[in-house]
Amino acid sequence: MERGTRRWTLTVDGEGFDVHERPGEPGTYDFTWLTGPDPGYGFTTGVHGADSLSTRELEAAARDFLGQVDPETGHIE
Repeated sequence: MERGTRRWTLTVDGEGFDVHERPGEPGTYDFTWLTGPDPGYGFTTGVHGADSLSTRELEAAARDFLGQVDPETGHIE
């Protein structure tokens, strides 16, 4: 993962995510689920009062998202 680019690919538990840190909004990240059933589907996470999240925190956010996904629909219900 190249953190200096503001956009990178993160792999968590075999699932790929395009991660984009919002310009001008430090600590806010948009995740697009690259290996999911719906192109463009994903989530946003962030933290207030911090410059950025660590790789471990970003991975935890992705695992939390994956844990909420209904395996039959591929979406959070």
